[in-house]
Amino acid sequence: MATGLSARLLAIVNALPLTEGMRVLEIGCGPGAAAREIARRIGNGHVLAIDRSAKAIAQARASSQAEIASGRLSLRQVAAEELELEPNETLYDIAVAVRVGAFDGRHPLAGRRAKRRIAAALTPEGRLFIDGGDPLRKISLDD
Repeated sequence: MATGLSARLLAIVNALPLTEGMRVLEIGCGPGAAAREIARRIGNGHVLAIDRSAKAIAQARASSQAEIASGRLSLRQVAAEELELEPNETLYDIAVAVRVGAFDGRHPLAGRRAKRRIAAALTPEGRLFIDGGDPLRKISLDD
């Protein structure tokens, strides 16, 4: 059983199509509970967890030392609509966003920009999952 995850977040993580060695981008990671659970489930894969909030990234960093040290988790303070991968950074297999304003209709322009940035960070087969389904839904990365 996962520790530190609400029933809602656990249902979301359980619904993701996670496989060993996968690379996962989490948008809006907050304090990092879901990112840590995803990292635990993908073995030698990697999670890049991003959040626009410096406070959230600081909380995630403080709670994720083991995952960071193992190389299975990295954190970056950046908004989804500003995300750019580092030079030579390997693309991600899937992305997941929970309670992110750019995808819930509150900020349509930011949502379009974020989709473009996320699409550029994913493999050609990459998919973006957001909350609001049962418990997730896949959304198109096309404009």
